[in-house]
Amino acid sequence: MAGPFSFLRRKAAPALQGWDLTGLLTAADPKAEPTQRHLWLVRLMDWLRHAPTSAQAYAADTPLPVLRLRQFLKVLDQHPEHRERVVALLAAVWTELDATALWADFGFTPRAAFMDELLDRLRVRLLPASPDTTDLAELFFLLFRAGDAEWLHALDEATLADLARLLREAVALAPVRKADAALGWRASLYDAITVLTSQIRAAGLSSDLRRRIDPKLLVDRPFKQLARASEQLLEAIEGAGPEPAEAQRAAVMREAQYLRALLDACRRAADSVHEHLEEYGVSVDIVFRVDQLHKRAQRVEALLDVVLSEAPAAELARVVADLVDHAQRRRSIRALFTQHYSMLARKVAERSAETGEHYITRSREEYRLMLERATGGGAVLAATTFAKFAILALGLSAFWAGFGAGLNYALSFVFIHLMHWTVATKQPAMTAPAMVDKLQDLSHDEAVEGFVDEVAHLMRSQVAGILGNLLAVAPLVILVQWATKAVGHPLVGAHDSGHVLHALTFLGPTLFYAAFTGVLLFLSSQIAGWAENAFVLHRLESALRHHPKLVARFGAARADAWAGWWRRNVSGLAANISLGLMLGLVPAVAGFFALPLDVRHVTLSTGQIAAALGYYGSPVLAEPAFWWCVAAIPFTGLLNVGVSFYCAFRLALRARGVRVSDRKRVYAAIRRRIRTQPMSFFRPPR
Repeated sequence: MAGPFSFLRRKAAPALQGWDLTGLLTAADPKAEPTQRHLWLVRLMDWLRHAPTSAQAYAADTPLPVLRLRQFLKVLDQHPEHRERVVALLAAVWTELDATALWADFGFTPRAAFMDELLDRLRVRLLPASPDTTDLAELFFLLFRAGDAEWLHALDEATLADLARLLREAVALAPVRKADAALGWRASLYDAITVLTSQIRAAGLSSDLRRRIDPKLLVDRPFKQLARASEQLLEAIEGAGPEPAEAQRAAVMREAQYLRALLDACRRAADSVHEHLEEYGVSVDIVFRVDQLHKRAQRVEALLDVVLSEAPAAELARVVADLVDHAQRRRSIRALFTQHYSMLARKVAERSAETGEHYITRSREEYRLMLERATGGGAVLAATTFAKFAILALGLSAFWAGFGAGLNYALSFVFIHLMHWTVATKQPAMTAPAMVDKLQDLSHDEAVEGFVDEVAHLMRSQVAGILGNLLAVAPLVILVQWATKAVGHPLVGAHDSGHVLHALTFLGPTLFYAAFTGVLLFLSSQIAGWAENAFVLHRLESALRHHPKLVARFGAARADAWAGWWRRNVSGLAANISLGLMLGLVPAVAGFFALPLDVRHVTLSTGQIAAALGYYGSPVLAEPAFWWCVAAIPFTGLLNVGVSFYCAFRLALRARGVRVSDRKRVYAAIRRRIRTQPMSFFRPPR
C-alpha cells in the first residue's frame, strides 16, 4: 500500500517532502478538504517511522516511533499555535469519520462466508485503498503498517497520558450528538459492542450452526440473551453518569460480568460445532462462521476492557495494536486457506485412510490376493489401451479427443473398482493417510519401528500392484495385436506404433509427464475425500434411504441397500471418474493455452509399448528406440507412485499435526531399515 500512497502524499502536500516536523505542523490545516486532512495523518504516521535526518541518541530498547511521538507531543506543548491547529484537525477528522466501523466491522466480512472473506482479502491485497472515505476502518489500512503493533505495545504511561490528553481535547472540540453526550468518546465503543453482540446472536441462531451445537449448551439460551445483556449494560452506564457512586459502579460491573459470562457460554456452544463436524463431515463455511463468532466475542471482551477501565489509554493502545496485527494477517491469502482448510484436510485424510487400509498387504495371502486383483485391473486396461487408439483414429478435435480418452479411462477405472480389482498407481494417494494414522503415538522406539514395518508392507503392496498390472496388460495387448495382424487388420497400425516409440522414449519429456501424472493421481484422491465428506455432511445416505419415491418404487429394503451402496462407493467413484477425466482432458485444455503438458501412466504406457511390439514383431527388439521406451517404464511407475504418495503423505502430516522432530526420527528409521534389510520392502513375509 505504501507505494501508491507515497505518490499521493507528495502530490497533495509538497511542503512535507523533507520529513521536517516544522513543515508537517505548519501543513496541519483543519479547514482543508477531508482527503487532505486524512493524508496529513498518513504523513504524520510516516514521520513517526522515519529515521531522523540528524544524529540522535536514544535508548536501544525504545522503538524509534515512540521517541518521535514523544518529540511530536513535546513540540505541541511548547507551541500552542501548532497544538491548536492539530487539535482542530483531529476534531474535524473525528467528526467526519465513522469510528464504530473500526471497532465493530474491521476484520470481518459483511456476510459470514469463506468465499466472501477470500474475495475481500484479494481486494485488500491487490487494490490500493483511498483516503477519500468516511470509514475509519478503511483509513486504518493507510495509517498503519506491518511492525507498528510492536511500538504501540511499547508506549509508556507518560507518553500514553500525553497522547490521551491531546485526543480528549480534540473530542471535546468536536460536535457531539445529544444521545452520546453522557458517553463521550466511549459512545462509538458502546455502539460497536451492540453491533458485535447482535452479530454473534445472529450467527449462533442461524440454522447451520444451531442444529450442530450440542443441545445441552443451548438450554440457558445464551445467544438469545446477548442483545438484552448489552442493552442493560448500556443503560447501567448511562444511569451511572460521568462520576458514578459506588453502588452505580457495582451495578455496571455486574452487568458487564453477566455479558462476559454469556459470551463465554456462546463460545463454548460454538466449539461444540467442531465436534459435530468431526463426526458428520466438514463444511469450510461453517468452520469460518465459528471462527468469526469467536473473534467477534474476543473483540467485545477487548472493548469492554477499554470502556470499563479507569485508565483506558493503555487498553485502547492494546486494542489498536491488535487491530494492526489483524490488518497484516488479513492480507495473507495463504493464512486463510491454512486456517480454514486444516480441518477439511484432516477429514479428507481420514476418509482416504479408511480406504487406504484395503490397499496394504501384511501377509503372503494378502500379497497373493493383491497380485490377483492387480492382474484383473491390468486385463481391463489392456482393453482400455485399444479403446484409446480407436478414439484417436476418429480424428476428433483436441477437446473432444481428450474428453473421449478421459471417458474411456473413467469407465475402465470404475469397472475395475466395481469388480474389486486394482490399478496400482491409485494406491499411494490413498495409503499415505493410512500410514500417517500410525504416527499418532511415537513416544517410544517400538512405535517408530512399527511404522517402518508399515512402510515395508506398503512398498510390497505397491510392487505387487504394479507387477500384477504390467504382467497382465503387456501379454494381452501383444497377443491381441498378433492375432489381429495375422488376419491382416491389426488394431494398432504402423502410424500409431511409430508414434508410440517416438513419444514414450526415455530421452523425451516422459519423466516430467510421469511426475505430473502423479500430481493428478494425488488430486483424484483429494476429490474422493471431498466427495465422501460432502456425502456425509449433507446426510445423503439418510436422504436416499428414506426417499419417498425410492421407497415406493423399490421398497424399504432395496432403498436401504441402495443408500448403503452409495456410502461405500462414493469415494471410489469420485476418485476413478475424476482421475480418468483429468488424464484425458488436462492435456487437451493445457494445449489450448499452449502448455506442453501430457500424461504418462505406467500401465497404460506399457500397454501402448506392447501394442507397438505386437505390430512390428521381433525385428523391433533390435531397435534402440524400443529399448529407450522400455527403460522409461520403471521410472514412470516410480514417479507415478512416488509423487502421488509424497503429496498425500505431506498433506496428511500437516493435517494430523505430526511434529518435525517425530518426522526426522521416522525418516532415520526408514533409512536404517533400507541399509540393514533392503529385501523386506519387496519380498512378502513368510
